[in-house]
Amino acid sequence: MSHPNVDVITRFYQAFQRLDAEEMARCYAPDVRFSDPAFGTLIGNDAADMWRMLTTRAKNFSLTFDDVHADANGGSANWVATYLFSQTGRTVVNRIHASFVIRDGLIVEHHDHFDMWRWSSQALGFKGILIGWTPLLKNAVHKQARSGLRQFQAARASDGLHGVEARG
Repeated sequence: MSHPNVDVITRFYQAFQRLDAEEMARCYAPDVRFSDPAFGTLIGNDAADMWRMLTTRAKNFSLTFDDVHADANGGSANWVATYLFSQTGRTVVNRIHASFVIRDGLIVEHHDHFDMWRWSSQALGFKGILIGWTPLLKNAVHKQARSGLRQFQAARASDGLHGVEARG
């Protein structure tokens, strides 16, 4: 029998495989703290909206996950996302290690770790190979990711959808 926190992590990634951001958001506590190399730290609805944005825009997407472990405090998993990076039309295979803090059956912290140089080499090609390891590129990716999220949220707000689905 698996630990209940394994089930939460598994449910999150199975929803991600289906591009079901609303189910992913239901796995998060309202004040969840998410972080990764592209977006930095996102709190609460910003984290859920990031998944909504990414699942809505996904092209040629597939996801696998494995090595899910958990205990009473949280857990971890490895996952691989394969997708078309829309800005360059290049295919990216991003290998990610995730760690979680889980309380009362909800994810309160979610930290994704991946190699930014490897990602930028795939997403950006030669430019990424040359400067993908530099703070300049990391800051540019972070700024662009945050800007894209704010634009997505503004569009949702104008449609009256901001945050209403998260607790469904």
